Order: sequence, then structure tokens, then C-alpha cells
Amino acid sequence: MVVAGSIGVKKTARIVYLALAAAASAAVLSACQTDPDIDITKLEADNDPPDVLYNQGLANLQAGKVGEAGRKFEAVDRQHPFSEQARKALVMNAFVNYRQGRNEEAITAGKRYLSLYPQSEDAAYAQYIVGLAYWKQIPSVTQDQRAAAQTIEAMQAVVDNYPDSEYVEDAQTKIRFARDQLAGKEMQVGRYYLERKEFIAAVSRFRTVVEQYPTTNQIEEALARLVEAYYAMGLASEAQTAAAVLGHNYPDSQWYADSYKLLQSKGLEPRENSGSWISRAGKKLIGA
Repeated sequence: MVVAGSIGVKKTARIVYLALAAAASAAVLSACQTDPDIDITKLEADNDPPDVLYNQGLANLQAGKVGEAGRKFEAVDRQHPFSEQARKALVMNAFVNYRQGRNEEAITAGKRYLSLYPQSEDAAYAQYIVGLAYWKQIPSVTQDQRAAAQTIEAMQAVVDNYPDSEYVEDAQTKIRFARDQLAGKEMQVGRYYLERKEFIAAVSRFRTVVEQYPTTNQIEEALARLVEAYYAMGLASEAQTAAAVLGHNYPDSQWYADSYKLLQSKGLEPRENSGSWISRAGKKLIGA
């Protein structure tokens, strides 16, 4: 009787255990089916080796399946964080984010890579991706140009830190574009002040272009606007110097023709004053 009773108790306990386990499983399944944040089709972990996951990412990328490629690269980083493939996957993830237009995510991934592997063979590429992601966010000159400044900083790091990399030439092109944007913004604000006859504020903006952005495509207009502003202020010597520097560097420019005509209307002509800041700055111009 004792033995039979013991078996009965054990059997009853087993039945209770199985019932509780079944109930718990049903509850989990129900939660997975109703919770909108859980995709039950992706609950099974992909525990492939890092090289397999990485190669799958590359294959998907080559096939144009950019989103799936990104998921594979993320899986390598998440599941095998100390592997060689995880290092490569991180920079590829930065690229995939950039391709998808997720610029902030690309910047984050690129900077993380650089903080972890600053001396690796792919560091130049990671820095270049960061620069590209900033460059993609540069708006028109009528808007804030923070992204242009960030582009210059990131791409200059490519040029300075990885001078022998294949990305230097394009980095320099992006820097020139970003500098044109910054100069263009200064010109926009300067014209605004000039139209309202706030000449000192206008001169300040045009001077910034001449001194800080002398090799941009805004330089001719900046010098011509200085002629106009100084002329309106009655500072003939400065107006003449601006016109002289403009004529020396861009003699065939329409901006120079207009400036020359303006001076002649008052019996003046371009004449450089070597003591003027404009004369000193003129030595850095494109045509100098």
C-alpha cells in the first residue's frame, strides 16, 4: 500500500507539472501572437558561424537585397562580437545604412568602428562613409549648413589620416562642394543686409567669404559686393581696392565689369591699396 500510494502521489505530481507547463507555453504563445512588437517568425535565433553570416550578407548585398544584407551583418555583430567577421560586418553595416538613406545610423556605425579599430585596413573606408552620410544631408544654401561643416570635418579626416587611400580624391571633391555651400550661405545673408542698407553687417559677411573661402565659386560676387557696399558707405579706397583685386584675378568676369562701371560713374577706377585687408586676402584667391 505504501508503494502504491507513493506511485500514485508521484503520478499525480507529474500530471500537475505537465498541466502547468502546458499552460505556461500557451500563455507565451498567446503573448507572442498578440504583442505587436514580437514577430514570432523571427524568434528562432540564427546561430550560423560568423563567416557564414558575413558571406550571406555579402551575397544579399550583391543581389540587391540591402535590407536583408544589413540584418545579416547585424547578426554577426550581435552573435559573434569578438570575431574578425564582426569587425568587417560593422563597417559593412555602416555602408548598408548609408545605401538605405539612414544617414544617422551610418554615422553612428562608422564612428563606432573608428573608435574600436582606428588602425585597421578599413578605417579609411569607415571615415569616408561618415563623411558621405553628412554630405548627403547638406541642404540648400537657404537652410542651416551644419551638415556642410560636418562634411568638411569628416572628409578632411580622410585626407589627413589616410592620405594614401583611394577615397582621398572624392573626399576633396566633397570638401570643395561643402565649402561652396558655406560660402553661399554667407553670401545669402550678406545680400540680405545689403538690400536693407545695413552695410557694416553686409561687409562682415562678404569679408568672411573672401578671407575664409577664397577658393570657392562665390569669391567673384563677394568682391563685387564689397565694391558696392564700400562705395555706398563712402569708403572709396576700399571699394577701389576690392575692384582692383577682382580685376586682377578675374579680368573677364561680369562682376568685374559691373564693379568697374560703378566706380566710373563717380570718376573712380580700380586702384589697389596694399595696406587694405582686401589686398592681403587677395593673395589667396584662385587666380592669384
